[in-house]
Amino acid sequence: MTSVLHHRTDGPADAPVLILGPSLGTSLAVWDAQVPALARRHRVIRYDLPGHGDTPTGTLGDPAPGVTGMADLAALVLDLADRLGVDRFAYAGISLGGAIGAHLAVHHPERLTRLALVCSSARFGEPDGWRERAALVREKGTAAVAPAAPGRWFTPDFAGTHTAGRLVDDLLAADPEGYAACCDALAAYDLRDELSRITAPTLVLAGRADPATPPAHARELADGIPDASLLELAGAAHLAPAERPEAVLSALLGHFGAPESDDSRYAEGMAVRRAVLGDAHVDRAVARTTDFTADFQDYITRCAWGEIWTRPGLDRRTRSCLTLTALIAHGHQEELALHVRAAIRNGLTPEDIKEVLLHSAVYCGVPAANSAFATAQRVLAEDGTPLSL
Repeated sequence: MTSVLHHRTDGPADAPVLILGPSLGTSLAVWDAQVPALARRHRVIRYDLPGHGDTPTGTLGDPAPGVTGMADLAALVLDLADRLGVDRFAYAGISLGGAIGAHLAVHHPERLTRLALVCSSARFGEPDGWRERAALVREKGTAAVAPAAPGRWFTPDFAGTHTAGRLVDDLLAADPEGYAACCDALAAYDLRDELSRITAPTLVLAGRADPATPPAHARELADGIPDASLLELAGAAHLAPAERPEAVLSALLGHFGAPESDDSRYAEGMAVRRAVLGDAHVDRAVARTTDFTADFQDYITRCAWGEIWTRPGLDRRTRSCLTLTALIAHGHQEELALHVRAAIRNGLTPEDIKEVLLHSAVYCGVPAANSAFATAQRVLAEDGTPLSL
C-alpha cells in the first residue's frame, strides 16, 4: 500500500468513531445527507474506494486483473483507522462498502463495536458477471457501464434528480483500473458460510425496489448474523441513503446511539455557552438565576446552546454573523452588545463586524444599523479592541 485512502472527518475529535463505506462507483459524497446529524455525536470518517473520488488506484499496490480481494480493501480501511489513531469503531457501508464491513466483522471482530449493512449482500451474484464487467471497464472505461447505473441504483422517479446525476458523475470520473479491481473483489466475495461469526450488533437495511441487492439478500444477511435487525425501505433502490435519506438516517441514529438525554444536551450547551459568551457572563447569569427564571435558563442552555450552537453544519464565526444580523433586525441592543463580544471570541475581527453591520443596513434598515454601529463601537472601545471602523 503506497498511500492512505482519501477520507473526510466530521464531528467532535473525542466522540465515538463511525466509519462510513461507499458503494462501488460512488464517492464519499453518497453519505452527504446523513453526515451532519451523525456527526453531532460521532467522529464520522468517510473514505473513497481505490480509484474512486480522490483515492488513487495505487493505494492497492497491484490492481492487476484477479488480484484484489475483499481482504485487501478491508486492510486499507484498517490502515486508515490505524493512521488516525482509531482502535475501535462502528461501521456502516453501502453495497461493496457493507461487504468490507462484514469482512472486518468476521476477521477483525476486536475492531468493530457495531455494524450496519446497507443494500449489501453476503454474495453479489455469479463471479463471471463481475469479471466480465471488470474486463469491459478496463477496456472501455466506466462510461461503458454508466448508462445502466441509474436503473440499478435508483427508482425511476428518482433517477432524473440532481442528486442522482451527481452520483452517476462520480461513476464516470472513477479510474477504470480501480473500479475493475473492486469488481474483482466482488467476484471473489462469498461470506455466506461465515455470517454466524459476526458478533457486532448488526443492522441490515434493504431497499424494496433494489434490483442489485434485492431484499432477499438482506434477509439472508439478517438470518445468518446472530441477533441482526432487518429494515426494508419502501421507495428505495440500491443507493437508499441518497434516495431515502431521512429514513436511512433515522435507522442509523437508532442503531448507533440512543437519543441524547436532556442532561447531556445541558452539559454540552453549557460548555459552548461559556466558550462563546465567556465564563464571567455565564457566571453572572447563573448567579442571578431564581426559581422564577430557572426554567428559562435551562431552556436556553439546552435548546439554544445545546442543540443549535452545537450543530456541525455552520462554524461559530458564521453563527455569530447570523446572530448579530438577527439582533440588529429586532433592535435588541443589549443582546447585540453581548454578541459583539462573543463574535470577537469566535474569531471575527472589528472589520468583519463592520461588514455585517453594513450588510444589515441594506436588509434591516439604516436606523437599525445606525444603532448597531453605536453599540458595537462602544463595546469594542470598552474592551480595548483596536478599531479601524
